[in-house]
Amino acid sequence: MPLVNTKEMFAKAYNGGYAIGAFNCNNMEIVQAITEAAKECNSPVILQVSAGARKYAKPIYLKKMVEAAVEDTGLPIVLHLDHGADFEMCKDCIDGGFTSVMIDASSKPFEENIEITRKVCEYAHAHKPYVTVEAELGTLAGIEDDVKVEHGSESYTKPEDVEEFVRRTGCDSLAIAIGTSHGAYKFKPEQCTRDENGVLCPPPLRFDILEEVSKRLPGFPIVLHGSSSVNQEYVKIINENGGQLKDAVGVPEKQLRQAAKLAVCKINIDSDLRLAMTAGIREHFNAHPDHFDPRQYIGDGRKYVKDVVKHKIMEVLGSNDKI
Repeated sequence: MPLVNTKEMFAKAYNGGYAIGAFNCNNMEIVQAITEAAKECNSPVILQVSAGARKYAKPIYLKKMVEAAVEDTGLPIVLHLDHGADFEMCKDCIDGGFTSVMIDASSKPFEENIEITRKVCEYAHAHKPYVTVEAELGTLAGIEDDVKVEHGSESYTKPEDVEEFVRRTGCDSLAIAIGTSHGAYKFKPEQCTRDENGVLCPPPLRFDILEEVSKRLPGFPIVLHGSSSVNQEYVKIINENGGQLKDAVGVPEKQLRQAAKLAVCKINIDSDLRLAMTAGIREHFNAHPDHFDPRQYIGDGRKYVKDVVKHKIMEVLGSNDKI
């Protein structure tokens, strides 16, 4: 089975009331963990590559690893560019065999966002085979590789803009801002409340915006970025083994499951994988200070990443047994 785009995948997800996990990958072990988990859950999956991953591993290595995963698992897998900064980066990925790209011109004025997004869509849709395009309206706070937006500078998506934007750009899916955020520190403590154990509880997502967007774009796939939940189990493991992650908090999984039952067809997950990998490696080094074989400690990290992905598919996304 070759790499696929998101068109049919999202149509099934929208009608079935579930979402596809879009997991960021940077190396072989993360690709293996994601796709082995998806195979065991019989789930379609999106492997996405950020600008930072392209710099770290080079696009050709990432593409070949994803192709190897397709051959190994037989799964329908999308190779997606996450947060393409401009037309040139999107074009390079389309020409290099990616089956889906995101053009993120959300920081630009509305008309400029439309112009840049339309240019990418025209190029991608003329490509053989057809490449799907994700765009973004609204901006998320937080840090993810080259994407950095200070808290206070984010902006919610305006539902009254979405129909014109989709019509004029021709994009295949739309990322919206409803309160998610990039990174492991998605919310400042002052934005949150604390439960009886002193754990931070983040503010709820703006489901009113999601529901209004869904009404204005019936049947159209919506995307949520910055949707890691920052599992406190892995934060605890990291901190108990030399880490210093204080007040790291993410988006509650119950809210993400609710979003997946609505119009959200793609949920991006990156920080949760990084935390799991780091927890496994730190724990291994603390337990085995004499080890120096990367296969030993990275292997433990890979296991934790696989556990995270299986949990997300089964309990959050609902994409298990959807092939």
